[in-house]
Amino acid sequence: MEQREIRTLVNRQRRFFYTGKTQHMAFREIALRRLQISIMAHEDEINRALRLDLGKSASEAYMCETGMVLAEISYMLKHMRQFGKDQTVRTPLAQFASRSFRKPSPYGVTLIMSPWNYPFLLTMEPLVDALAAGNTAIVKPSAYSPFTSEIMAKIISECLPKKYVAVVNGGRKENQWLLKEKFDYIFFTGSQAVGKEVMAHAAKHLTPVTLELGGKSPCIVDETANIKLAARRIVFGKYLNCGQTCVAPDYVLVHEASVKDALVDEMKKQIWKQFGDNPLANADYGRIVNEKHFRRLIGLIDPTKVVAGGECDSSLLQIAPTIMDHVTFEDAVMQEEIFGPILPVMTFHSLDAVISQINHREHPLALYMFTESKANADRVMTNCGFGGGCINDTVIHLATSEMGFGGFGESGMGAYHGKTGFDTFSHYKSIVDKKTWMDLPMRYQPYNKVFDFLIRLFMH
Repeated sequence: MEQREIRTLVNRQRRFFYTGKTQHMAFREIALRRLQISIMAHEDEINRALRLDLGKSASEAYMCETGMVLAEISYMLKHMRQFGKDQTVRTPLAQFASRSFRKPSPYGVTLIMSPWNYPFLLTMEPLVDALAAGNTAIVKPSAYSPFTSEIMAKIISECLPKKYVAVVNGGRKENQWLLKEKFDYIFFTGSQAVGKEVMAHAAKHLTPVTLELGGKSPCIVDETANIKLAARRIVFGKYLNCGQTCVAPDYVLVHEASVKDALVDEMKKQIWKQFGDNPLANADYGRIVNEKHFRRLIGLIDPTKVVAGGECDSSLLQIAPTIMDHVTFEDAVMQEEIFGPILPVMTFHSLDAVISQINHREHPLALYMFTESKANADRVMTNCGFGGGCINDTVIHLATSEMGFGGFGESGMGAYHGKTGFDTFSHYKSIVDKKTWMDLPMRYQPYNKVFDFLIRLFMH
């Protein structure tokens, strides 16, 4: 799509928004139901696209992408009329007689820029929230997942007109052209580097943004943890989508050598149980998205520290689930977000030292802790800065519409899912509806001592 076409599309959506059609809940419900029906009708094509782009199995595609989008649609259809109601708040006595309320209103024309690692989920779920809140939307999927981008464009075009929702496919050129346009809200999921670029462009128009970024998400395992269960859940969360998950455990901090050895042994067993003795031959084990990322990941593996995995197939862009032991913060694998199937393991002796280490690094998107000690869990969850996380599990905190999902500090700003997503794509107007049957004279000049007394009385 050319720059001129993008500008025309933005202007067309703005004109459509100002018709007021999206203000009506019935209109939004019809749109979401159409989207729901279209997604279900094309489930096999979605599965095929995700297999071609990332090697995902049909089970993983539904569990982590399609099913979550359908769940968000169902949630919004059930709750969004309540979310869209005016919210009456207490009115100060000084404003008698009047009614004060907050009115949720759509921003207008929104831009949703999504990544390649969960291309269907991370495009469609914010889109659902944007439409539920009454906005129009231009969607820009990643060029690294072309097959999923194609099926999303097909689904959306079948059920919604371009003046309401449109997909712009392409690469960096299209991204730059989109960011030059004035949007009313921008929702971006991706890397920190591109997130900074998006924010800089948005600042030129004073456009509000939500940034879902990433970071090195720690996984703490203390001496009280259920080691077998911890290993099972860490392996699941780490190697899901071949580690190409923004909230995957990036590295493990485990208490002392004895606990560490037991955990490493159990994680080795779990890799075998979940992926077989040859994960690269497992049809349900995916691949790295492209050669660039494959080469980057290979460069992070120190063969002298590999205790499990390490095998790779450059022709298929596959890397086996890999564990590296005796890792330090100075190793190459600890200098950037891994975003692949490599799990560094380090030990600690003091929980206070762990908290300090985490807080002196960039704020992670997620944090996980395995412990049977409520006191230890409370210390970590209270004193560490991070987006969201789990106690005695990994990644599942983003799988509920009842909680917002978002970053903190360097890992992002803003959140979405469910009510939080509706709020993200809504501007809340603060309105006072003053009645006409009474008008208190004390605020008007000329002032006098009686009025001063009444003002002080009413305002306290």
